[in-house]
Amino acid sequence: MLPSSLEQDTERKADLLKNVPLFAGLDAVEIQALAEVAMVRHVPSDAIILLAEEEGDTLFVIVGGRVKVTVMSEDGREVILSILKDGDIFGEMSLLDGKPRSASVISTAETELILLRRPDFLSRLSRFPEMASKMLATLAERLRRTNRQVESLALLDVYGRIAGTLLQLADDQGENSDQGLTIAERPIHQEIANMAGTTRETVSRVLNDLERRGYLARDGRSIIIQGPDRLRDDFFHLGTPVIK
Repeated sequence: MLPSSLEQDTERKADLLKNVPLFAGLDAVEIQALAEVAMVRHVPSDAIILLAEEEGDTLFVIVGGRVKVTVMSEDGREVILSILKDGDIFGEMSLLDGKPRSASVISTAETELILLRRPDFLSRLSRFPEMASKMLATLAERLRRTNRQVESLALLDVYGRIAGTLLQLADDQGENSDQGLTIAERPIHQEIANMAGTTRETVSRVLNDLERRGYLARDGRSIIIQGPDRLRDDFFHLGTPVIK
């Protein structure tokens, strides 16, 4: 029988895991089985959690906080592939194939993580196959997002790339309101620039112009996209460059 402190720790991990979309649909016994082998880690802001090309065998689940997934371009610039938040996972590719990490992951706020090692996770995966289908859906969405980003960088002007970045952020974390789609905690301008393949100064100029023209409004760290369909129609046409 587990000591009471370990029982409490396992119960807390179970409470955290059952709120993660990847594990939605698992019953209490299945969640408990995962919690017994999971670990919890707290990292400060700006901490390197994973490095591209390093060996890895761990799946990470974000309990609270925020991280960015990045790669370095050939000329040494950081390219942000995605920004992940509560309930998101990362590290799943190395977990499944045992190969080196494909990207680096860095915290952008204080972050709490749950870690599942490859042998432990795969043993549970064989018992609970519904997790496999959820993970495949996550991987497919990541691939689609990366394809959109590559296509955007290749085909769109800077307005289209920034519009696409804002629309992706709104799709990930936006909340509907009477005013439009609100991104409550937008990335800083440099992060948006690294996602859109441009400079911080250009992001500031384009956001100011889009706000002046009524496409968006800003309130502190929040951005409100006023009519996302209009922003998409006017600037974000993948396959057809739009020059404004």
